[in-house]
Amino acid sequence: MKTADLIDKIVALALSKKAQNIIILDLKKITEIFDSFIIFSSTSSRHVKILTDYIAEELKKDKIKPLSREGSPQSGWVLLDYGDVVIHIFLEETRNFYQIERLFKDAKMTKIES
Repeated sequence: MKTADLIDKIVALALSKKAQNIIILDLKKITEIFDSFIIFSSTSSRHVKILTDYIAEELKKDKIKPLSREGSPQSGWVLLDYGDVVIHIFLEETRNFYQIERLFKDAKMTKIES
């Protein structure tokens, strides 16, 4: 699956499970390690788990598996690494603490309306 198609699918899956404050960071001009971050917030640690499991399971149906999965719903931050695309699923307060968007302030940012 092309990177743009993967991003579209992930965003659609996240929206279908009520993810909030979705942002796509285009990192192609900043790093060669990955193309994009998709960052979104959840309302509770249970919501983090639901989003994480749902996205991983739906992508697995297309034979797309994460290279790694880091963090836990209880920590307020789960990362799913799909190679060119890395997904960050946060509790809102954890996201506000780490402010990943600020680390990559030179990246092109696309906000998705929910």
